[in-house]
Amino acid sequence: MLKATVSQETEKVAQILHDIHNSEIPILQYNDENSLSCIVTLAYLSARDTYRVEREEKTGKGFADFTFHPMRKADLPFILELKKDETVDIAIKQMKEKEYFQKFIKEHENVLLVAICYDSKIKNHTCKIESVYFREV
Repeated sequence: MLKATVSQETEKVAQILHDIHNSEIPILQYNDENSLSCIVTLAYLSARDTYRVEREEKTGKGFADFTFHPMRKADLPFILELKKDETVDIAIKQMKEKEYFQKFIKEHENVLLVAICYDSKIKNHTCKIESVYFREV
């Protein structure tokens, strides 16, 4: 999951989430908003070996659902915003407007904004990933 995220393979990210959602979340709670957070936590469990993962971290003008702080300088930080029954564009817009990337400006040249959405009516996950650059390489 981590490799797919930093490689910006959005369809693969969505498929991994779909597979975990179907195999790990009981049907009675399938559409619960907290289920999506649980799925994300499971999907990125191994990322904790190389990232400090924070949930609901204060950053910019709000609270990011998940922030991934790399332990190694060469790794790319990213911010994850989750939405239920919304679009990935709305999630990306929120991250930009609320400047969630502020935590990373001093130490990194760029950050990935990762939007993950779940449509409860059709039981589908979508993902969009954008890079935000702070300064020239």
